[in-house]
Parts: sequence; C-alpha cells; structure tokens
Amino acid sequence: MLILEFEKVFSSMPRMKILKLLYSLGQLNISDIARRTKMNFTTTDEHLRLLESEGIVKQYLYGRIRLYSFNEASEKARVIQKLIQIWEQNK
Repeated sequence: MLILEFEKVFSSMPRMKILKLLYSLGQLNISDIARRTKMNFTTTDEHLRLLESEGIVKQYLYGRIRLYSFNEASEKARVIQKLIQIWEQNK
C-alpha cells in the first residue's frame, strides 16, 4: 500500500471536489462522481483509487456498479468530513 504525503492528497482540486461531493451526497457511483465533477471516467477512477488507498473512501461493489463513500472506520476520513463541515458552516 502506497502511503502518500498529506500535501499530495490535498493538493488536488479534483480530489477535493470528490470529497466535498461525497460529504454532501453520501454514496455515489463512479459515473455520477465523474459527471458531477466534470471529469472523465478514467481520471475520476484514478483519484478514487488514490483516496481509497489512503483509507479515506471505500468502495462497495453491487454487481458491476462501484459505489463510493467516506470510510467511516478511518480517522482520516472523519477528520476530513469535520474539516468540510466546519468550512461549509463558515462560508
């Protein structure tokens, strides 16, 4: 498992868009995430795989459909959710 530096995870605007989207909408499939973030499928998949490798998001498989959500068991995921919550409250 590749462990990334803090800066690498947070330095990407597309990854931050994905995290905000999952925070606000909960569980989404990869196609919905790609469409809502205006990214292509491959790029979205790369970002989700990175976030999953860090334990921030988790993937559920329902047949051929891959659903993603925050990994509630991960302290990193809980901290990121709290950060987004605080940020959104103080706009």
